[in-house]
Amino acid sequence: MHAPALKRFTVAILLASCAGAALAQYVWLNEKGVKQYSDTAPPASVPNSQILKSPRGSTPANAPAKSADEPASESEATKKGPQTTAEKNADYNKRKSEKAEKDKETEQKTKFAADKKKNCEQASNYKRTLDSGERISRLDPSGERSYMSDEERAQETRNTNRIMDECK
Repeated sequence: MHAPALKRFTVAILLASCAGAALAQYVWLNEKGVKQYSDTAPPASVPNSQILKSPRGSTPANAPAKSADEPASESEATKKGPQTTAEKNADYNKRKSEKAEKDKETEQKTKFAADKKKNCEQASNYKRTLDSGERISRLDPSGERSYMSDEERAQETRNTNRIMDECK
């Protein structure tokens, strides 16, 4: 190996060995509010609420018994911490399905509004035809043409007016 490569390798090994020690550190606020770092537990005079970080699985020597409002286990405490990839994935899938439902609902509302507009236009055209007084013919079930009587026209006008009232 060349000297610069050996030097980099040595530095990398030293940094890697220090990383484990960095994980086993305590961080707390002293009486002046200044952060203190140490690999040993803080003094007994430091209240538990002032201890910001302690090594996992260990509790400070001055830590009182857990109260009812504190998490019962480490797993409950970590739930408040960073999410795992599985949790992030589940949240993403949930948001994705909620968005798909919302988009589907919006699409249905848009389609319903378009259908209603079309029906209203057809009803308006039919009302104009009824109001014009022209003779309106229909084909009966036997295929013969029959003309709408005045009573049928009046009934159709009432039905069309009812439909037009829903369009307003």
